[in-house]
Amino acid sequence: MKDKRTYADRREELIQAVAKRRRKVKTLAIERKGGKCQICGYNKYQGALDLHHVSGDKKFGIADKGYTRSWEKIKAEVDKCILVCANCHREIEGGITQLPREIVVEKRG
Repeated sequence: MKDKRTYADRREELIQAVAKRRRKVKTLAIERKGGKCQICGYNKYQGALDLHHVSGDKKFGIADKGYTRSWEKIKAEVDKCILVCANCHREIEGGITQLPREIVVEKRG
């Protein structure tokens, strides 16, 4: 018997499934990067942690639909990033905070 449900019938269920997977993948990405801001050590709330690309070879933004890709593709992109809290991330982007020398050297080598 063919399933006759439509997207509209399952919309909320599908939205919740995608949201759950994105949270899971973000948790895995945060764990992969050490679980805390690599500049100040912040680790209280995963929603305040961002991945900042330090390699110029950015294939896609992790938060920009990246969490719907395969874990293998996400891991490859996460490995080009450092984990920083939202405050440190904004300071990096604003030129106020510099990346620690060991992170810059590690990503070049």
